[in-house]
Amino acid sequence: MADLIEIKVPDIGDFDAVEIIEVLVEVGASVEENQDIITLESDKAAMEIPSPCAAVIKELKVSIGDKVRQGDVIAIAEAIESTSKKAHELEKTVQKPLPEIADEVQPVAISNAESMANSSATVLVETAPFSPDSTAGIKHAHASPSVRQFARELGVTLSSVIGSGVKGRITKEDVQNFVKQKINAPATTGSNGAIPPVPVINFEKFGDVTNIDLSRIKKISGKHLHACWLNIPHVTQFDEADITDLEKFRKENKNEAAKKGVNLTPLVFVMKAVVASLKMFPELNSSLSEDKQHLIMKSYYNIGVAVDTPNGLMVPVIKDVDKKGFFEIAAELGEISARARDGALTAKDLQGGTFSISSLGGIGGSFFTPIVNAPEVAILGVGRHKMQPVWNGKDFVPRLMLPLSVSYDHRVVDGALGARFVTYLNQMLSDIRKVLL
Repeated sequence: MADLIEIKVPDIGDFDAVEIIEVLVEVGASVEENQDIITLESDKAAMEIPSPCAAVIKELKVSIGDKVRQGDVIAIAEAIESTSKKAHELEKTVQKPLPEIADEVQPVAISNAESMANSSATVLVETAPFSPDSTAGIKHAHASPSVRQFARELGVTLSSVIGSGVKGRITKEDVQNFVKQKINAPATTGSNGAIPPVPVINFEKFGDVTNIDLSRIKKISGKHLHACWLNIPHVTQFDEADITDLEKFRKENKNEAAKKGVNLTPLVFVMKAVVASLKMFPELNSSLSEDKQHLIMKSYYNIGVAVDTPNGLMVPVIKDVDKKGFFEIAAELGEISARARDGALTAKDLQGGTFSISSLGGIGGSFFTPIVNAPEVAILGVGRHKMQPVWNGKDFVPRLMLPLSVSYDHRVVDGALGARFVTYLNQMLSDIRKVLL
């Protein structure tokens, strides 16, 4: 029967009662020579205690959180190949003192790697983590040697991993979560690589949390919005339209609309003004081809309108807005918005849009940056109108001003075209009669 040996804490310099932060083996495990048994961490450095030979762990004398000092027994092991002479040599090996630890951890040159590997316990120094495309540089990643080896095996650069352990220490679980994020990450931004992931954080460490599932609509719309944001180079143009006369005209016809059972909202007029502007600037009513080499120009005007529902944002489409009057649009807008809030929309209601409008006027706020609803190339954001003083050349007069925010795909619409579109839309809203010309 092979001899049993005691694996003890070697000379660790001036440190006393060093905490064990990792126990890397279990009872019954077979270990290779120089395979790490435990990890210690002091205020100045971390170090791992390896097995002096190939052996089977028979008993562990320590656990995570224990504090040990030089000479303490950490494990009882049965050497796979052992004689009395070998045991004597092992005893001498485990007692070999560690290199003196400096007050501050210093990077170790590559030329010192061999001598460090020959030490009985390896001092954790902040060397560069593994990188598939680089082997140079120094990186202060707070991780144990076993975690560094684990990261190397998976091809993970530790500088990209956020540690969740004590003092920001990177654990094996952190590396595993990082790999899972990479695997589940959305499509890459191009040939240069994937989008940097958001760090995985255990929020329960900071207090009580509650997990609430996203609605099906939010899951679907979230993926679409994410794809739109990543694939479209956005530019947003801002302006304010004077709708004083428009609002007067709307109120004058509000009762007539009510008799027909419809609500004549400002959005109805905005939709007609948008169509008139799209006819003047047809590039904003187009879509890019799949190969991104030409524009698909559309001769129809279907306006998507963002509707806030209990389950999330939906964008039903009003078809052929250019062929319908104010009352007809108001009736269809009211009906399709109600069905959206009741969850009664069909797939057909959400298809075929050429331009979208997101109106927050009923809630509040002014300017914002709406996300283009691909495959469309532009979207209008409408804020809450307010009365404010406007200079007419002689005096400041009160005018009702409507905030406008137009986001567009910069591959299709350049800044000059975007500005012309917003200016023309402003003119249509300032005198709604012009949409009839």
